[in-house]
Amino acid sequence: MRLTTPLGLMAGLALCLPLAAFADAELVETQCAGCHALTRPDYDALDISERAERKGPPLYYAGNKYREEWLVEWLQQPERIWPGGVFAPRHAVSTPEGDVIDEASLPEHVALSAADAESAAKYLMTLRPFDELIASQAYEPGTIALRIGQMNFSKFKGCDSCHRDAPDYGGVSGPELYTAWERLQPGYIAAYIADPLAFDPHSIMPKAGLPPEEVKKLADYLKALSESGQ
Repeated sequence: MRLTTPLGLMAGLALCLPLAAFADAELVETQCAGCHALTRPDYDALDISERAERKGPPLYYAGNKYREEWLVEWLQQPERIWPGGVFAPRHAVSTPEGDVIDEASLPEHVALSAADAESAAKYLMTLRPFDELIASQAYEPGTIALRIGQMNFSKFKGCDSCHRDAPDYGGVSGPELYTAWERLQPGYIAAYIADPLAFDPHSIMPKAGLPPEEVKKLADYLKALSESGQ
């Protein structure tokens, strides 16, 4: 799905933004818009098939989602976050042992120069439509025993049916989560667990209706994973 910024809007940005900021926006438009939504899609007009057509995750709330320092590093040396691609059924093939992901069909992300990565990250961090939603979650990072957190993640909540909490264990229809704490802002993690559809109405992650204490346990587990070095 390609969502580009209209020329009129780009011209308007040129009038109200410093030249450097406009250059950052133009870089992101050039490098990212072919695969990522940089403005919110008209979900009311689009049916759920839009989800299957995506080439990359939406970036219109990147400033609410990512840690800037992680973005700068990752854009220079991208590593796959979605083991099955952003829509795993597109890359699944049937075998006698069951469905597997055809890794050869998964696209590689372009690597940016250090300067371009800095510029792109700087602009992406300005995309923050969900500040109030995240603040309303009021998540404060805490601690949880790694073993208890893993049991809650897999056995009690079933998160491993879609996500990996270790490189070689878990589902592939969602992004891996063993590096989630390094790349995602804590407030976003909690707010997205609480209500993924508030961020993305076509998310394949359901709103589970978890109480705040259960949201906190899951977010704290991702923190514990990071601290454990797993």
